[in-house]
Amino acid sequence: MNSSRAKNIKKVSTVCARDCPDTCGLNVTIEEPGHILSVKGDPDHPLTQGFVCPRGAKDHIRLFKNRVDKPYIRNGDHFKESDWENSLSLVSHKLSETLEKYGPESILHLSYAGNTGLLTIEFPQRLWNAIGATQTDWSLCCLSGHTGLALHYGSSFGTNPIELLSQNLIVFWGFNAAVSSSHMWKLAQRARNSRKAVIVVVDPIKNKTAKKADLWIQAKPGSDVALAYGIINYLIENNYIDHHFISEWTKGFRELKREAGKWTRQKVENVTGVGWNHLKQLGEAYADLKPGLTMIGIGLQKCNHGADQVRAVSFIPTLLGFHRGFYYSNAQAYSIDKSLITGQTLAPKKPKIVSQVALADLVKQEKFRFIYVHCMNPAVTLPNQNAFRAGISKDNVFIVVHETHWTKTTEYADIVLPAPTYLEKDDIVISESHNYVRYSNRALQPVTDSRDEIWIMREIAKRLGLKEYWLYEDTFIAMERAMENAFEKGSFESLKSGEPITIKRKPKNTYPTPSGKIEFYSSKAKEMSLNPLPSQPSLPVEKEKFVLLNSATSKYTHTQFQEVYGLIPAIVKMNPEDAKRLKIETGNTVVLTNDLGNIKVKATISDTVPEGILWSPRQSEGLEGAPQNCLMGSEPQLIGGGPRFNSTFVTVSKS
Repeated sequence: MNSSRAKNIKKVSTVCARDCPDTCGLNVTIEEPGHILSVKGDPDHPLTQGFVCPRGAKDHIRLFKNRVDKPYIRNGDHFKESDWENSLSLVSHKLSETLEKYGPESILHLSYAGNTGLLTIEFPQRLWNAIGATQTDWSLCCLSGHTGLALHYGSSFGTNPIELLSQNLIVFWGFNAAVSSSHMWKLAQRARNSRKAVIVVVDPIKNKTAKKADLWIQAKPGSDVALAYGIINYLIENNYIDHHFISEWTKGFRELKREAGKWTRQKVENVTGVGWNHLKQLGEAYADLKPGLTMIGIGLQKCNHGADQVRAVSFIPTLLGFHRGFYYSNAQAYSIDKSLITGQTLAPKKPKIVSQVALADLVKQEKFRFIYVHCMNPAVTLPNQNAFRAGISKDNVFIVVHETHWTKTTEYADIVLPAPTYLEKDDIVISESHNYVRYSNRALQPVTDSRDEIWIMREIAKRLGLKEYWLYEDTFIAMERAMENAFEKGSFESLKSGEPITIKRKPKNTYPTPSGKIEFYSSKAKEMSLNPLPSQPSLPVEKEKFVLLNSATSKYTHTQFQEVYGLIPAIVKMNPEDAKRLKIETGNTVVLTNDLGNIKVKATISDTVPEGILWSPRQSEGLEGAPQNCLMGSEPQLIGGGPRFNSTFVTVSKS
């Protein structure tokens, strides 16, 4: 190698900020002045294990494709180039005008998890808390599951995924880990190879994880409460439960036993479609293969009664004597003061919070006159898209989008501001699964005329004349205060210096419920007039209609990475028997229709989906550009307010 060339090579340690539970430590190799040669997983990171997924491996390619390169202002039906001074002056003028005419509740701050860095998504909320803007409840993804678990455990955190290596049984329940969490899947495989751990998958779809499992349980969509009660009843009847643990650590076992006892063999088979032999196999595996860990997928709670499904499944390891023997998300396991980071506890009053799931209805009803969007592509990802797009198309709402790439949402903006990617800025990224953390260093200088979220927040605050000190205080002083005593070893200074450290986890045997114990029969739910125990509703049957399921695919994080891998495939998978009945063949164009909208997609005939069920890649757009989510309703769940994506019914017809 040429020596002068070698001197221009450097390596940077950073952290992937995508909405993914793995939160990988990355090593970026750069040829100065700014050409990334490779992005690889940190081999010293306990979870990343030296490899990256297809998204992490190609993220640097997105740096130069489809980027918002400078500020743009709408001029009729197109955009004209602008600069930061003019753009922010217009943003501030419109914001001030809206505050004066309509009040702070008419301003909507809309963000989500397009980038999960604390300095990207959390700290900039200080501006919107200072002016009292309306914010959302962040219910679009996993809130119903969190809320359901908290009813019984006080908080929703579970086991650290690194403990997969010490398990004899690993159950992926509604969790296609081989696609959506490849590093956790690798840990499970290592456990199978090293200690002969048994891997079970519970899922209606024969997905990539199910194909590689030792046992696949195919339950009907929405029947998981019944399946869980069937297993619970089997464990109780065969005296496989831990009576001492139940006596010492739980309340409400008598009520749970009574409810589970209603779920006889025949009743469970009728509701779930799972044969008794399979249920017995899983029950025996839970009883014999200890320790065991149940990995609960986020998709499990994206249906009409999703919170109940998560609640019921979580009871199984508890009955066997394990403190939080499940994994769902560990965001609530850490003592980081996010309310301080966002400024919520510093603002004079709490903001109005609206349902993210029901946002389409609110926007269409003209509840907002100014909408600021960042780290989100709501013109694709929100349910009830036809209503949402109708609302943001109106002239009486002013929309600002701060974005790294041109998206469907930028098409509706009045102003588009360029944002840096996570590779172009420093940040602190905390995983919602494992507790390993290191500072996320900027890999290279921004390749566009972008500005980060905190800079924009402060520039707007200055133009509005806001005087609150906490809008302008040193970022790292504020972060250090919010993360005081958060680390097991080391300090905030250790983190800033690049030292890999771990965050303290709350003890698994801590249960902030009214009784201080695990409450099978939830007293909090009873106070809220909710069912204290999970309930299995009758599964709706609509003649000539199909249940449409959707889930993640390996090349895309929500709508991201289409610049690299092309459009998310506009396809639908259908069972061969259904296809035969409707005279549909692979490659035919079909129309999926319900009362909310319709989309055209290509049919793929596959026995990986059961009869009466369809599957499409999450957040795809149809062949003519109609979003999948135009078919999805915007009524929030009763518990947690989450979405009902996987309780969507459609008809299918040939185009």
